[in-house]
This record gives sequence, C-alpha cells and structure tokens, in this order.
Amino acid sequence: MAHAHKLEILRGLIKFKSNTQKIWGVLILLTIVTAVEVGLGIVKPEWSMIKVLGMKLLNWIFIILTVVKAYYITWDFMHMRDETKGLRRAVVWTSIFLILYLIFILLQEGGYVFNVYSDGFVKRDF
Repeated sequence: MAHAHKLEILRGLIKFKSNTQKIWGVLILLTIVTAVEVGLGIVKPEWSMIKVLGMKLLNWIFIILTVVKAYYITWDFMHMRDETKGLRRAVVWTSIFLILYLIFILLQEGGYVFNVYSDGFVKRDF
C-alpha cells in the first residue's frame, strides 16, 4: 500500500506524455528528416557535389540521415528509452556498427562492379 501511495505522489509531480503525443512527435521528426532527404535528392544542390572521402557530400548526408532515422526508430518503437543504459548501448551501438559496416561493404563492392563494367576485368590484391 505504501508503495502505491508513493507512485501516486510521483505521478502528480512528474508530467507523463501520452502515447498520442509520442506518436505525433515520432511522425513529425521522421517526416521532417524524410522531407529533407527527398528535397535534397530532387534539388541536388551544387555545394553537395564536392567529394568527401571519395564520395559526394550528398551521399554522406543521405547515409547520416538514414542512420539518424534508424536510431530514432530503434529508440522509440523498440522502447529503448525506457531500458537500462547498458542494454540501450548494446542494442543501439551494435545496430549502428552493423549498418555502417553494411554501407562500407556495399560501397566497396559497388565501386568494384562499376570498375569492372567501365574498364573490364579489374584485379584487386588485398
């Protein structure tokens, strides 16, 4: 009984967001990030065509925004915000590492396939 009483006092002091507010917040954030991605993809500004680490800046922006969306979806829809710090880090950082590793592999293989189609056979010694 005493425990339930303490929870009622805490609920009176702490303002909880309703699920409807959380869903609208997620929708708005993901819509904004997606709109920025689509807008940049359509417009393709001149400043975004410079090369950074062997790839156009626009591609880096797309990759970063995609990782941000994946992080936020994991954070909100998998309820990571309510978990312990260790579990959050284990899930989120592992996911981010695997996504970045996948991007690296796709870029490496894509570059190789492009060189094969444009130059013929290309031998790589690793």
